[in-house]
Amino acid sequence: MQRVAGAVVGSAVGDALGAPFEFGAAGEFSARFPASSPGLARADPGIASEMCGGRGWESGEATDDTQMAVLVGRSLVERGGLDLPDMFARFQRWATSNPKDIGLQTESVLTNGMPWDLAAALHFRTNRFAAGNGSLMRATTSAVFFARDGREATMAAARRIAALTHGDRAAWEGTAVFHELIRIALTGADPLEAVGDTLSEVHPDHRDRYTTVLDPKWHPDDATEFNGAVWPCLGSALWALRTTRTFEDALRAAVDLGGDTDTVAAVTGGLAGAVYGLPAVPTRWTDRLHVPLPGSTEPSLGLSELLSLAEELAGR
Repeated sequence: MQRVAGAVVGSAVGDALGAPFEFGAAGEFSARFPASSPGLARADPGIASEMCGGRGWESGEATDDTQMAVLVGRSLVERGGLDLPDMFARFQRWATSNPKDIGLQTESVLTNGMPWDLAAALHFRTNRFAAGNGSLMRATTSAVFFARDGREATMAAARRIAALTHGDRAAWEGTAVFHELIRIALTGADPLEAVGDTLSEVHPDHRDRYTTVLDPKWHPDDATEFNGAVWPCLGSALWALRTTRTFEDALRAAVDLGGDTDTVAAVTGGLAGAVYGLPAVPTRWTDRLHVPLPGSTEPSLGLSELLSLAEELAGR
């Protein structure tokens, strides 16, 4: 349960930590919060934590990444399993409730008026590009839920959930890899050592590209796309995990890459949280964490609500 809670909370923490630095330059985070002085903002001495807020975000406020992850998790728990029409309807209610942030592709799919099983496919046929990281960013809760069902089942579920908003199979496969690596980490094994076996389950049309970005020698500077795409996003998360030794350092490395910092850090936080467990997540970050839920009458979720969700996901 410490690993389960670490994954769910770690992903939300990464999301909120990275949000104020989204689309910023590489190195912006460490310039403001030097690693030698964790928690201290030299340029902003009034801020007591790296959960600084800014660029429209409150301190500790999670974005659409975590909001959609909560919707996924609640659908799975309340419906007792995978109910794709229900999950899509929850996405739609949220998307039409004026969320502060929503991906362009996700918004288009959820508001194009098509039914749940056609909306993403229509978008892909029209636009020919749907390999953003929007299905990956919300996948930690579903990864936890399906972890006990084994590799084949968790990867299959990941593909089906991803396909609700992303018609490009590249997004399905990246989300499936993430599901499996979370499953491995929750057992106490090293997900980095399982990459090779996991890649054998990736669709042949996409295996080579994922093999490249998940290789130990790959660096985010080698990316051929912005890290808002699914391949470099997942590759960057594994790079951050591979090149550090603590949860905190993995998150710092992820945010410091710049670009789509909230999602890269959310994916990193899910993996690192599953590896290191909840005790490794700094309390100065979780104390400020809150998750608004547009379209819901309840107040924002805090740490206790996320921990309850994690327990429900694991204890089905």
